[in-house]
Parts: sequence; structure tokens; C-alpha cells
Amino acid sequence: MMELILYMVIILLKVMAIVVPLMLGVAYLTYAERKLIGYMQVRVGPNRVGPKGWLQPIADALKLLMKEIVIPTKANKFLFIIAPMLSIGPSLAAWAVVPFSEELVLSNIDASLLYVLAMTSLGVYGVIVAGWASNSKYAFLGAMRSAAQIVAYEIAMGFALVGVLMAASSINLHEIVMQQSGGLWHWYWMPLFPLFLVYFISGVAETNRAPFDVAEGESEIVAGFHVEYSGMTFAVFFLAEYANIILISVLTALMFMGGWLSPFQGIPVIGDTFLGESSIVWFLAKSAFFAFVFLWFRATFPRYRYDQIMRLGWKVFIPITIIWILVLGVVIAAKVSYVTLGVWTIGIAAAYMLFNKITTKAGA
Repeated sequence: MMELILYMVIILLKVMAIVVPLMLGVAYLTYAERKLIGYMQVRVGPNRVGPKGWLQPIADALKLLMKEIVIPTKANKFLFIIAPMLSIGPSLAAWAVVPFSEELVLSNIDASLLYVLAMTSLGVYGVIVAGWASNSKYAFLGAMRSAAQIVAYEIAMGFALVGVLMAASSINLHEIVMQQSGGLWHWYWMPLFPLFLVYFISGVAETNRAPFDVAEGESEIVAGFHVEYSGMTFAVFFLAEYANIILISVLTALMFMGGWLSPFQGIPVIGDTFLGESSIVWFLAKSAFFAFVFLWFRATFPRYRYDQIMRLGWKVFIPITIIWILVLGVVIAAKVSYVTLGVWTIGIAAAYMLFNKITTKAGA
């Protein structure tokens, strides 16, 4: 009995070791976003609460804790309250199988990639339930938009993951990272470059972030599916959005950028120094870069029309992923090196961009 209690306590401590830094990361990602967009727009950003505004996320959390939770008349109270939990629950549960380094992982299950795909697919239920339970036409319209968008891009993300598991011959995240050993040129971002772009952009769309945030198009449907939420119920939706940003950034780093592996592996001089050592530092740096790109997108691109978003998901991303899966299958059957495929992929992409730039200038 004591052994079981001790085992449960250890598991609980491991869970807390993941969730507490994650929640702090979510809080300060909002601060980083406001600061970053402020700098891009030649503003200062939050700078009043604490030194250089560092305590702003704490002030925001306290404000939301003290606000009243208003439940609309004739709303389904049970579903209204449980919807935010349905949104944040899967995004936290997915972290159970995320490997932070070669040794640091809560549960190294064999089908961890399948588990992550299942967990990230459940988030759409929180959105649908929130829109339906609010008894508001604006919230329901936002929920329907968001659900259709998430489903469209979830299919593209799933096909992109099929390419990863074909390349690694495994659905275990730890094994997928280890198959990328050997340095920058052995990471899957090169041979799977189209799938890498599709996966990350689909991740931006699935988290309802700009420029894919039509579910919250303020000029059209106020604030989308959570328009009737206030106080901590709204805060949980807010936490779920930023937790999903970090999760997509982490998964992109694991599956396409070598996870905790050093980019200098195998390089004669640098590879023998501390820079060539694989560690959690590289993993966190790669994840932070992709989180930065999320924020960069919001400051750069205008919101797309809804029909443009759906066309991109169904008519562009899904065909691209299917075609590249077929190409990858031929490469595997022909026993061609992934590095060779990566060089050809990057070369063709660069040639296309150069040709497009030349034709654009000629047309102007």
C-alpha cells in the first residue's frame, strides 16, 4: 500500500513539474506577445506593473479571478461551465508524452504520436459546446466557424504526421527525435519541408491565431464562441489558446527540428565543444523560436476571409500533404537518402521563389 502511495506521489510531483512551468510560460507568453508587438509597432507595451511590466501577467490573473462569472439566461449551465475545461484539458494532457530530453519524459509510451494527435483533436469539443451552451447566435456562429476550420486543418496536420512516421518508421516521439541524429542536415525539416510548412501553418490555424482568427472576428461576430464568457471561465479559454501555441511549437521542434539534438552534431571542431552536446536547452530554444513566429504572424499578416481560409485548408494543404507522402513512399522504396531528398526539396523551393520574384518584377 505504501509503495502505491509513494508511486502516486512521485507521479503527481512529475505532473506538477510540467504543469507549473507550463502555466508560467503561458502567462508570460502573453507578456512577450504584448511587448513584441509593441516593439514592432514602435510602442513600449506593458511597463507599469512591476519593473519593466514583468508583473503584468500576475495583475491580469488577479483581475480575472476577482471578476464575476455571468451565465446568460436560458444557457445550459453545466455545459457552459464545463466547456472551458474541455478546451484546456486535452492541451495539458498531451504533455504527458512529450520528451524534453533523452531521459526527461513523463510517459514514454510506444504510440505517443498517436496519443498527441488524439488529444489535440479533442479541443474542438470545448469550442462547439461553448458556442451551443451560451444560447447566443453570435457565439454559435463563432463555434461553427471555428469547428469547421479546426477540422479542415486537423486533416492536413494528420497527413503531415503520416510523413513523419513514415520517415522515422516509428510513432514514438523519442524515437522520432533519435532518428534525426547527425546534425542540422539530418533533421526532417529538409526532406519533409512541404509537410513542415503545412504542419506549422495548420497549427497556427488550429489554435485560431491571426491571420486565421475568423472565429473571433470582432468586426463580424464580436468575440466568437466565448463572447458570453467572463472572469475565470474566459481566462481558462485564454490559457487554452496559449497552451496550444506552446504545444504546437514544441511538437514542431520535436518532429521536424531534432528536438533536444544539437545542430552542430558531427561538425569536427564545434561538435566537440559544449555546443555539440544535445540537451534540453536546444529543445527550449527551438520551441521558443516557433512561439516567437506565432507572435510575429499576428503582428504581420491581416486576417484572411473565411472562404480563403477554408480553400487553403481543403484545396491546397491536403493535396500537398498527399502528394508528398507519395513522393516519400517512392524515396523510401528506392532507398534514397533523406539528405539527398532534402537538398533537392530546398533547391526546388529556392528556385521557385527566385523565379516568382523575377516574374513579379518583370510584370511590374
